[in-house]
Amino acid sequence: MSSHYEPSAVTVLGLGPMGQSLASAFLDAGLRTTVWNRTPGRDRGLIERGAIGARSAQEAVAASDLTVVCVVNYDAADAVLRRDVVADALKGRTVVNLTADTPGRARDTAAWAAGHGIQYLDGAIMTPTTTIGTSAAVFIHSGPEELYREHRPVLDTLGGTHTHLGEEIGRAAAYDIALLDIFWTAMAGYAHALAVAKAEGVTARELAPFAKGIGAILPPLFEQLAEGVDSGSFSGEGNPITSGVSSMAHIIHTSEAHGIDAGVMRAAEGMARRVIGLGHGADGFIRIAEVLGRR
Repeated sequence: MSSHYEPSAVTVLGLGPMGQSLASAFLDAGLRTTVWNRTPGRDRGLIERGAIGARSAQEAVAASDLTVVCVVNYDAADAVLRRDVVADALKGRTVVNLTADTPGRARDTAAWAAGHGIQYLDGAIMTPTTTIGTSAAVFIHSGPEELYREHRPVLDTLGGTHTHLGEEIGRAAAYDIALLDIFWTAMAGYAHALAVAKAEGVTARELAPFAKGIGAILPPLFEQLAEGVDSGSFSGEGNPITSGVSSMAHIIHTSEAHGIDAGVMRAAEGMARRVIGLGHGADGFIRIAEVLGRR
């Protein structure tokens, strides 16, 4: 491990695949970068490229005014940051937490940071490790705008698009959760579709170009339906939810005829039938969002 006296521009805590990519991008940009990981040895390649390997998390955060954290979840982040010696070393410095977790956890960590004199920004990375350091990377941030502006030059070296979503600290995590909700439910739908297609003798490769066509229908629909949801208009003109329920029933029947679990589609159909039962049968499928949100 190398000793150092000159302050680093940035410290990276967590050297999983994403943490490695972040540290690598900082190094590529010529920033003096200190790195630390709970499991030793992961910093070897980065040190060979000029990173400073800290012997402890305390030493790592003390090396820079800005620490970027990217670990598996907030339990892992808390296990590092909330140790007294690390919290003491962070006093007066800034943490940008790019760890994915819930909005509630982001707010809790921000409150803890404020109580320890630590400046705190939350964020999320919306693209894979391969995009970091390129124009394809997408980062979202929330927290004090002035603090964000102060550290923006360093964050910009990670490449891509950086968007500050507002001062409310949980906002980046809220976007992240909502966007991952779209991704994982879509992926679950695709996995289910492939299982049904296979049972009917259709290969994944044969289905793929048509699946892409269905996917391409979605982006303009997202825009169009968002306006309706925000204005409280759930028009089903041309495609009422009663029509949707009919096609969902066909998917469930075909799936279960092959012994394929149709639980996800049954859940969607159940929500749609609830909307119809509440007297909204002429509305579009997106009325479900409003019904789900009722308390």
